[in-house]
Amino acid sequence: MSSASLQPPADATQPVRHPDAPEPGELLGAHYEHCFGCGPGQPHGLHLEARAGDGVSLTAEFTVQSAHQGAPGLAHGGVLATALDETLGSLNWLLRTIAVTGRLETDFVRPVPVGTVLHLEAEVTAVAGRKIYSRATGRIGGPEGPVAVRAEALFIEVKVDHFTDHGRPQEIQAAMSDPDQIRRARAFEVNP
Repeated sequence: MSSASLQPPADATQPVRHPDAPEPGELLGAHYEHCFGCGPGQPHGLHLEARAGDGVSLTAEFTVQSAHQGAPGLAHGGVLATALDETLGSLNWLLRTIAVTGRLETDFVRPVPVGTVLHLEAEVTAVAGRKIYSRATGRIGGPEGPVAVRAEALFIEVKVDHFTDHGRPQEIQAAMSDPDQIRRARAFEVNP
């Protein structure tokens, strides 16, 4: 049972996929080269890959590496929570909304061994003003495998100023100076 802050209010609406959202099956790609969750420039990052699903849903995968261990041979719980957060944050691309994590509640159901591919599914369940409610499940061994982790989250829509006002100046300047206009815009699209 999730906390009251993760329960959408009575006047919440069903999420609506933005007309410019990636097509179902399309790989979303990294929003930022150095993102720990999805960026290819992080040697010990998750390198999580997400694909747009139907409606306001997606699927994602990441392989638990040795650098992601907590106990010997098992994924660290914080890394699993990060994978869920990254997956849930990626849903905002389907809404074409810039949002940050406001609350994340995670249930750890079973250990996830190093070398395991974690299959994640996520969906937005409701929207109320600037609040976006979502949930995700991570499974071992395939999309139909046993549940290892699950989470519910609340994301809050923000303006790009949230990142430029609070981020470290050298990274902000590097991202803003990127000559590739698409990469420059995407650097600020998903939760930090």
